[in-house]
Amino acid sequence: MIAVLALLAACSTSQAQPRRPDAAATPPPTTTKAAPPPVPQLPGGGTQLFPGRRMVALYGHPDTPGMGVLGEQGIAQSIARAKDLAADFDPVSTEPVIPAFELIATVADSVAGADGDYSAESTVADLTPWVDEAARNGVYVVLDLQPGRADFLSQAKLYAPLLARPNVGLALDPEWRLGPNQRHNVQVGTVTAAEINKTSAWLAALTKQKNLPQKVFMIHQFRAPMISDRQTLVTSHPELATVLHADGFGTPDVKMGTWNTLHTAPGPKGLWWGWKNFLDEDTPMFTPKQTVTVGPTSPVFVSYQ
Repeated sequence: MIAVLALLAACSTSQAQPRRPDAAATPPPTTTKAAPPPVPQLPGGGTQLFPGRRMVALYGHPDTPGMGVLGEQGIAQSIARAKDLAADFDPVSTEPVIPAFELIATVADSVAGADGDYSAESTVADLTPWVDEAARNGVYVVLDLQPGRADFLSQAKLYAPLLARPNVGLALDPEWRLGPNQRHNVQVGTVTAAEINKTSAWLAALTKQKNLPQKVFMIHQFRAPMISDRQTLVTSHPELATVLHADGFGTPDVKMGTWNTLHTAPGPKGLWWGWKNFLDEDTPMFTPKQTVTVGPTSPVFVSYQ
């Protein structure tokens, strides 16, 4: 028995392989993570919107002169007109002035339509030539939504392919946001801050996912009740510059009354401000110098309708 155990021990010793001295020192293979692509530049340069620039925009719907100055001419002429307007602000603006379009993507409609929402939606194909040409000419584009009985988020998602571009932002127009049994031009529309916040969260996520520069996220208003719980609006998304756009028209006193009312109504911190000049309804229309010097804050986005 002792002899058998000794034989087994000898065999085990003879079959053991010596350990290679460099085996433990060989590091595992490593992989280098590719750096993310650079964030595309905004028109005028940079990846953050404000401060540091002012935008001056033509407002309207393509080929529809009655809905704003943008529809009074074709694409090339609209670009030239937007650049001319921006140039008018150069002498009175301390920031570079960027030409822009505020392009109505969904139009409040008196007819319910097949989907029953009283909103006529342009297709992405309809708007793409305007966005393409704007990008080639250093013009920023804001898509404006007049949703009727639809909600803002559902309509915004229709234009995700365009909003995935670096020179395209989004505007919500609560005047044309209807309740279930409402019709346009019977009452002024309203929207909750919660609905706006859902839309801004989606847009911020899209901007981050697509590695895009900061986007304009604009909300139109000319009466305080148009946005309920306005003080709960989320303005902290770093991907978005949230602009409250004052839309009042009339005499200078009336316009300033609207502007001041919107500034004093309860609201969140972190808002930028926008201003609209109406070529026909303002009597008289503010000059560029008058526009940029309104207080208590100078508008960073000025549109012309």
